[in-house]
Amino acid sequence: CQNWINIRKSYGNFYKVPRNLIKLTITLENLGMSYDGRPHSGLDDSKNIARIAIRMLQDGCALRVNERIHGGQLMTVSSSGPLEGAPAPQMPRYRN
Repeated sequence: CQNWINIRKSYGNFYKVPRNLIKLTITLENLGMSYDGRPHSGLDDSKNIARIAIRMLQDGCALRVNERIHGGQLMTVSSSGPLEGAPAPQMPRYRN
């Protein structure tokens, strides 16, 4: 049995963002960050995802295992407690 935290799922639940609107570059922009590194580089993608996880922790998210593979099947792991969320991040506002 393998367990992990799906950051995309945690981000959507915590900030109340529909899953179909969660893309790496858009997520970073909504958090006021820019993509660091080369696009489609596994290492750079991982570093950017880690930056998102750090921001979520700073915003009060309690990251928990939310997926696992058991017997070859992908399973969602439900939380035993209520999910607390923060308001959805907003695009930075720029002054003209």
